[in-house]
Amino acid sequence: MPEVTLKDILAEHTKEGELYTKLPNNWVQCFSCGHRCKIPPDKDGICRIRFNRQGMLFVPYGYVSGIAIDPIEKKPFFHAYPGLNTLSFGMLGCDFHCSFCQNWITSQALRDPHAVSSIEVINAEEIVSLAIQHKTPIITSTYNEPLITTEWAMEIFKLAKNARLITSYVSNGNATPEVLDYIQPWIDLYKIDLKSFHQKAYAQMGGVLQNVLDTIKSLHKRGKWIEVVTLVVPGMNDSNEELTDIAKFIHSVSPDIPWHVTAYHQEYKMTDEKFTPISTLIRAAELGYKEGLHFVYTGNRPGQTRNYENTYCYSCNELLIERRGFQVLWNRISNGTCFKCNTTIAGRWI
Repeated sequence: MPEVTLKDILAEHTKEGELYTKLPNNWVQCFSCGHRCKIPPDKDGICRIRFNRQGMLFVPYGYVSGIAIDPIEKKPFFHAYPGLNTLSFGMLGCDFHCSFCQNWITSQALRDPHAVSSIEVINAEEIVSLAIQHKTPIITSTYNEPLITTEWAMEIFKLAKNARLITSYVSNGNATPEVLDYIQPWIDLYKIDLKSFHQKAYAQMGGVLQNVLDTIKSLHKRGKWIEVVTLVVPGMNDSNEELTDIAKFIHSVSPDIPWHVTAYHQEYKMTDEKFTPISTLIRAAELGYKEGLHFVYTGNRPGQTRNYENTYCYSCNELLIERRGFQVLWNRISNGTCFKCNTTIAGRWI
């Protein structure tokens, strides 16, 4: 009897998707991510988890690979409901294949035999009930790339919105206008990784830089709260020129978008690279402020990067939120404004 594989198991936890169109000869085209895969019968898309069965696109449904309660700061969102917790859930698969992936056990589960993962069968009602039971006012799709499991996430988010919960994506940003239209009524917060400002680097990861830039601009126009993260990898994206280009781009969309420059740690296929030096994170933060961004934060080095984990008023420089790692020590933002000078501080506040 043939061995049951993870792919076989996942194929049993699917339903027909909505983010696709049918093509001649039983081909389909998927719109869940920027690859816009045209998929022949009995084949997978680039993500490996959306596949064509008899001229219909089947997509992940009814399971999680992980579920946990996290501080919202861990996502990281620093300007959205500070100090509150989120119920985080994830599935398997990704449309990228980054060699430095920090979540490769789940994201590369169908590409890499060393990425051994399992699933837990669960329904949307149970996930929302867990959030309510544990008094977590936010639900986040994370751990793998949420765009490729969007139909499942929106089933959960629709129930969450009915229960007056807040919803969020932690994503690589490789979206399409179609998927952004699809999630528009049901999502509040969106974290995007801007991994590099060079297309050559994105090509090595399996992506297109312009798709990510367009997603950031589109989400801002749509009124979603977005925060941008750059994992600073030594030798890949840590030059002054590239960090400055990223900061300039974010500023061109809005100086109020928080930019997180976070430390890389040795992971997946890049175990020979050194950890990101603290001095590099400080340099990146200073470059961001030099380009006029109002809020730049360092990450993954708690208590080691001067004051770059804290939120300051960009008008009067008063300390507003003091943090250490994912912990909020105190918060003096009142009704979304600086307590001292009444300057509006962009974000989503309690």
